[in-house]
Amino acid sequence: MGLSPQMTQALKRARYFQPSPIQAELIPLALDGRDVIGQAKTGTGKTAAFGIPLIEMLEARGKGPQVLILAPTRELVQQIVIEIQKLAHGQDVEVCGIFGGEPIQKQLRALERGVDIVVGTPGRVLDHMERRTLYMGDIFHVVLDEADRMLDIGFRPDIERILRRVPEPHQTLLLSATISSDIRKLAQRYMYQPVQLNLSRDEPSVESIKQFYVTVEHERKFDLLVHLLERDKPSQCIVFTRTKRGADRLADRLRGKVRGVATIHGDLPQTTRNRVMQGFRDGTIPVLVATDVVGRGIDVDDISHVINFDVPDDAENYVHRIGRTGRMGKDGLAYMFVCPDQGEPLTAIENLINKTIPTLELQGFEAYRREPKKNAAFRELYSTAPTRSPFGS
Repeated sequence: MGLSPQMTQALKRARYFQPSPIQAELIPLALDGRDVIGQAKTGTGKTAAFGIPLIEMLEARGKGPQVLILAPTRELVQQIVIEIQKLAHGQDVEVCGIFGGEPIQKQLRALERGVDIVVGTPGRVLDHMERRTLYMGDIFHVVLDEADRMLDIGFRPDIERILRRVPEPHQTLLLSATISSDIRKLAQRYMYQPVQLNLSRDEPSVESIKQFYVTVEHERKFDLLVHLLERDKPSQCIVFTRTKRGADRLADRLRGKVRGVATIHGDLPQTTRNRVMQGFRDGTIPVLVATDVVGRGIDVDDISHVINFDVPDDAENYVHRIGRTGRMGKDGLAYMFVCPDQGEPLTAIENLINKTIPTLELQGFEAYRREPKKNAAFRELYSTAPTRSPFGS
C-alpha cells in the first residue's frame, strides 16, 4: 500500500499482517484524498481503515488539530483513541478524546498543549467549539464513525453544526453499518463526490456467529443464565438487558453466583465506566451486563459469547448486539432468551437476518405456552356438559 516505514513497523508491532476487506479498499482511496462512504459491519477493522491513512497524511503540528473524528458514545471514542495511539506508535502524534461525563479541565489542558487528532462525541465537540477551546481552522480530515448510530440517537443537528464550521476544502470519511436515506442526505450536503464502498451484504452478516434461542419462562431466565455461564465458561461475555435498572438488578444477583461480573450503562459515572471497560478488556471482568446504548460502543475483539437476556425491542439491535462477538473472522456464540409470548419479535429478527435461528433445548428449562384461564374453564365446562344435537332431540 506504499505505507511509511514507521507505519509498517507499528503495524507489525500490533500484529496486523493482512488488511481486512474494508482496509484494503478504503486506505488507498483515503490516501488519495477522496471522500469515502464505507459501509461495513462492526468488527471488520474500520478504525484502522481510517486511522492508518489519517496518521500517514498528518503534517507538521500547527495551531489546532488536523483530524476530527466523531463517534456516538464515550466508550467508542476511548477505543478509537487507543487504536490510533497503537497505530501511531513511534511517531510524534498527539491524540485527544473529548466527551461528556469527565471533568472538562483535563480535555482543556490536552487541547492547550496541542494535538493532531481529536476524537469526540458530537455534543462535547460542539461544547468546546462554543467555548472557543477547539480551534477548527487547521482541520482537513473529518471522520463520521458509526454514522447510523449517531443519527439514531439524535446527533444530526450537532453534526451539521460541526460540519458547517470545518474549513473548505476538507476530506470526509463516513463509516456506517447501514446507509439510510438520512445518511445519504447528509453525504449529499457535506461530502464532495464520495466514493461508495459496500462491504456489507444486503442482509446483516452473521456467518461466523453460532446463534440459538431458548424458550424459557420469565421467572427461570436468571437460572438459565447461570446454567449457561457455568456450562460454557465463556472467556468474555456480554449479557444484554433492555433497561438500565434491569442491568443493575441482574448484575447484583449474578455476583453471588459467578465470578467477575460488572455492569455498564449510561447512568454510571464516566470514571466507573472507564474502570469497568478496562477490566473487561484485560479479562479481569469476564461477564459484562450492558444496555443497548453502550453495548454498541464496546469494541473488544475476544468476546466469545453474547447473551440476550432480554429480547431487544428493535430487530436491528439484535444484529448490533451479537456483532460484539465473532469479530475479525473469529467464531462467536450468541444466545437469546425467548419467553412463550415473544414469538413475534423472534420472527422479526429471523426475517431481518434472513435465517431461522435454531432452538436450544435444555433439560429443566422447558417452557410451555399457557392458554388463558377463561379458555381452560370454558373447555372444562363444555367437556362435562351433555352433548346435544344442534337440530334438537
